[in-house]
Amino acid sequence: MVKVFIDGQAGTTGLEIFDRLHNRADIDLITIEGDERKSSAHRQSCLHEADVAILCLPDDAAREAVALADGQTRILDASTAYRTDDSWTYGLPELHQGARDEIGSAQFVSNPGCYPQGFILLVRPLIEGGLLDPATLLRCHAVSGYSGGGRQMVDKFRAFAADEAEALNTQDYALTLTHKHVPEMQVHSKTQTNPLFAPSVANYYKGMLVHVPLFASELCGASKESVLDLLSSTYSDEEYVRVLQESDDGYLNPTACNGSNYMDLMVFGNPEQLLLVARYDNLGKGASGAAVQNLNLMLGLQESVGL
Repeated sequence: MVKVFIDGQAGTTGLEIFDRLHNRADIDLITIEGDERKSSAHRQSCLHEADVAILCLPDDAAREAVALADGQTRILDASTAYRTDDSWTYGLPELHQGARDEIGSAQFVSNPGCYPQGFILLVRPLIEGGLLDPATLLRCHAVSGYSGGGRQMVDKFRAFAADEAEALNTQDYALTLTHKHVPEMQVHSKTQTNPLFAPSVANYYKGMLVHVPLFASELCGASKESVLDLLSSTYSDEEYVRVLQESDDGYLNPTACNGSNYMDLMVFGNPEQLLLVARYDNLGKGASGAAVQNLNLMLGLQESVGL
């Protein structure tokens, strides 16, 4: 039986991954309780015992865990620390044709960020398909449920009184335009410059929308239909990426994929302007579901096990 250790199990992502793994008969979860979580020596023992360690930690703590593991175990890291590191494999199975083989054989896999996945899977096919010049300056707006901010933000929003929650219903953040996901978005989408990324957090638990607005002139005059055709052909064999033709009665609900590992890709607009949209569960495909998908590949299993 494969031994898996979740370092950071008490956090939002760690708890979600634990929920997806703890009943599996093929996995023996190594658990760590209370103050033991703060003990480097105890964590190192668990890291060395595991066949695969999943890191659900802040960046600096993730780097410490990698040092503690000292090459004794395979690592799947859910932090931002290694997502643009060439010595790590980027864990997005739908990224390109050989991605699954790379993930399956890797010692070190970096689980992708929630926001970047939608941006990358929308933009990269357009660049590789010749519809979008990689030098084009891109914009991206996104909205996520408050669970995307981790445990502290969850506690903050849940503590609001009704009138406070209403007043703070949706808030923009990362207003310096230097969100930590931007380098990852740029590198793995194959754009040449960082996108202008403006995220928002809203007063609901989970679910997200990622928007990439484009002028048709930036797409060599391509139509909505041709962009949809390209996305459909790119992801035709993907179990978890669905290219949809219509919206939800003229509106988009960010929670429609909640509780699943699906990502919906859509294109809206008119002959002059297009809006590319990705919708998914920020704790599912955006984080914990993606981690389980990657773990399955690392273990040589069907990637849908437990999803």
